[in-house]
Amino acid sequence: MTTITSTSENDTVKAAQDLAATIAAPKIILLNGTLGMGKTVFARALIRALSADPDLEVLSPTFTLLQTYDCDTAPIYHYDLYRIEEPDEILQLGWEEACYDAITIIEWPERLGAYKPSEYLDITLSNSDNCETHRKIHIQQV
Repeated sequence: MTTITSTSENDTVKAAQDLAATIAAPKIILLNGTLGMGKTVFARALIRALSADPDLEVLSPTFTLLQTYDCDTAPIYHYDLYRIEEPDEILQLGWEEACYDAITIIEWPERLGAYKPSEYLDITLSNSDNCETHRKIHIQQV
């Protein structure tokens, strides 16, 4: 497991950019953390880096549940499952296609239930022990 300390939003963006250089499709990335930990900031920076477009408009899928991006290397699916009530709802959001040959980023992955994949990149953002505004970013391949 790798642990990165982020002392600012810029550090979180840099961590995502560095990680992007190591990712190839198919890859499922589970983003864990409570509200306000920076999951969407991390996802946005990761998507921009993966697409090689630092100005790409990356919208939060909080209300739409899914945003997709067509990139040269692979399609990117960005899920925010905070608002789903039953794991089966994921099937209506292109889940099978997202797992096939794409890079799939999932916020609130605990809501996947039985659809949680057996292999994934697990990223958890949490408060640092020393400061409420600092984050620990734990990255582990499962």
